[in-house]
Formats: sequence, structure tokens, C-alpha cells
Amino acid sequence: MSYGFKGRVLRSSAVLALASALATPVMAEEIFYVSGAVGNAVENFKTLVKPWEEATGNTVTLVPMPASTSDQFGQYRLWLAAGATDIDLYQTDVIWAPQLADHFVDLSEAAKDLAPQHFPSIIQSQTVNGKLVALPIFTDAPALYYRKDLLDKYGVAVPTTWDELTAAAQKIQDGERAAGNADFWGYVWQGNAYEGLTCNALEWIKSFGGGQIVEPDGTISVNNPNAVKALETAKGWVGTISPEGVLAYQEEEARGLWQTGNAAFMRNWPYAYGLGNGDDSAVKGKFAVATLPKGTADDTSAATLGGWNVAVSKYSKHQDIAISLALYLAGPEAQKQRAIAETNLPTIVALYDDADIAAAAPIIPQWKEVFLNAVPRPSAPTLGKYNEVSSKFWSAVHETLSGNGSAADNLEVLESDLTELKGSAW
Repeated sequence: MSYGFKGRVLRSSAVLALASALATPVMAEEIFYVSGAVGNAVENFKTLVKPWEEATGNTVTLVPMPASTSDQFGQYRLWLAAGATDIDLYQTDVIWAPQLADHFVDLSEAAKDLAPQHFPSIIQSQTVNGKLVALPIFTDAPALYYRKDLLDKYGVAVPTTWDELTAAAQKIQDGERAAGNADFWGYVWQGNAYEGLTCNALEWIKSFGGGQIVEPDGTISVNNPNAVKALETAKGWVGTISPEGVLAYQEEEARGLWQTGNAAFMRNWPYAYGLGNGDDSAVKGKFAVATLPKGTADDTSAATLGGWNVAVSKYSKHQDIAISLALYLAGPEAQKQRAIAETNLPTIVALYDDADIAAAAPIIPQWKEVFLNAVPRPSAPTLGKYNEVSSKFWSAVHETLSGNGSAADNLEVLESDLTELKGSAW
């Protein structure tokens, strides 16, 4: 499938020249960029911003945040509410725009030539009340990682439903343990009580035909039989094909076990692909990815839409310089570098046909199919209350997975809590 877009193509050199013009300093300045980080993102950031630093004479200091997006959001809100002037740019989750928009600079005019190159839906997700409050730097949609060698060894097909995954994971796990690897598990994912569990559970529920927690029109839909079935299915994995400790796993814990060669399947984001093929990885060259399973053959796969953006703080003392860096990070040169070095999915449409990216990270062109199954979290209909909605949702899910009540009971309580939170309107 091809994607079209209107507007002239702004080449990497043009973006960098524009960024340099906007940021030409009387004297060099140091600006501060806060970002969560997984994998080798912190190390790669220095290389990523080097061309911009050389072109403008300014320097960037990365302030790393906890990997948990929930913890990041909490800290961001504290800084922004205090009008912190020592943070110039924030790397933001795709769901945060409606909640943080009042604290960010409108980038509509500065990015008028660059924005049309991005997927329109992603630009729209960062537009609040007509203001473009953040620029996309990469998008995200998770996939099912699987060990090709072990599927071949045990005569197992790539699973397309969750029941098939459960059976395949159990068969391979039993075989590997019988062969002497007592630490081997069938399936690892993100079960900690945080935003990552919202993403996982949304995928389970949506893929069973159970809706999207809160529908686009604001209807609270989460308490239904299909959602119950989805959560009870996942509950059955804990302690069987997934370790009990999965209830404390975030992305890196799942990747850590997978990358040592001790799991048959893993649910994770694209960044884990490049790291899994690193020279220090026990699974290098042994795995592939597929779309996440669905509830039944009649259902559809679902992958939570993720992605990260860069926003300029209204309280920054160096807004022009910060805007120039935002343009560079959202431009083709930086997005291409991220795609090659970190397997980050570009938001610039043309980069999916880039030969260098296809050669270095062949998974990126293939990820189009995963991306097309992406489902948004309900941040748009719940607006400023999304964080509370998500917290209540992941808490109910975690209680279910931990054996504290049934899915039916916990979702009934959740529906009541969300109804109270909603009031007359979100």
C-alpha cells in the first residue's frame, strides 16, 4: 500500500538549514531536553543531535527520565505546573497532547513545510484547538516477536489467535525445559501496573471484539463479555507460559529475558528488533515478528498506537533555539538516523521507501502491516482525564491478573468508577 501526501518535500539539508537559521546564536547556548529512554537511546542521542549542534553552535543536554511512561508523565506535570524554565524541550507520548497542550508552544507556523510530510493522522493527534503542540519524531506499534528456530524445531506455526499462542508457547516451553533449560518461558510481555499494561490489555480486549475501553463518542464500553474473556485468557498465562514475575515487567524486563534466549514469544515495540539482532544477543538472527494474535479467527488483530513527539516549553528561555532543534528531530535526517540505529518507525511517509533504511532495518517496511492494525488509546474522548482513566483501567487489569477478583467483577467496578469520573461529560 502506498501513502500519498501533499506539500513539497523538505530535504534533510533544508530542515537543518532552517533549524540553523532559526537558532543562530549570538553566543552558544546549552539547552535541556527531557526524555524517557529504553535500549540504547541515551547513547544514540549524542550522535543524533551532533549535526544540529555543529550547524548551530549550540549544545543539547539530555535529561533521562524513568522508562515508565506513567512516571514520566507525573514528573512532566510537576515541572510544567511550576513553570520550570530550565527544561526547554519535552519528549512526549502520543496520548499526552490534550493534557499538556497549554504548556507548549504552537509549532504550526514553524513546521508549515515539514508537517505535510508526516502521516496526517499523527499530526492531527498532536493538534489541540488548532495548535500544533508537538512534532512527531517516531511512531510505534507493537508486534509479536517469535523464535523462528524453535517454531521449526517443534513444528509450530506462527500463531494467529491467542489460543494458538497459548498452545504454541506451552509446547515449546515444555520441550525446552525437558531439554534442560529450567529458566525457559513461553511468552513474555508487560504486566506491571503502569501505562504499558493499558497498552497490552487494550490489545487483548480489542482483539476479542471488546471495544476500546472508552469509545470515540465517550461511551464507556469496557464492561462486556468479550473484555472479560480477554482478561481471563491473559490471567491464565501467569505462572503457566509466563513467569509470575511478568506482573512486574515493563518493556526492558521482557526484552532482557527474551534476548538471553529464554522465551519463545514476546510482545514488544520495534526498538527491541535492532537490539535483539545485536552482537551481544543470544537470539541474533533467530527471530522474526508478526502481527499480534486475535481473539478468534473471526476477530482482527489489534496493536496499540504509540509514538513519541517533541514539544517546546512555553517557559523555556531559549524558545527559538528549542524550536530549531524540534524541527531537526522531526525532520528526515534525524528520523532516518533513528530508524537505522534504533529501529524507530518514521512518521515521515517517504522514509518507508528509503533504500538505506530497508537495507539496515528491513523490519521497518514490513511494519506497515502492524501499523495499519494500530488502535488508539482513549485519550481523545477522555481529554484531560485520560491519565486517571488509564490508571483505573490498568489497576483493574492488574488486580485480575494477580488473582484478586474475577475479570467480570473488576470490570464492573471499573465501569462504575469511570462513570463517576466522567460525570456529565469528560
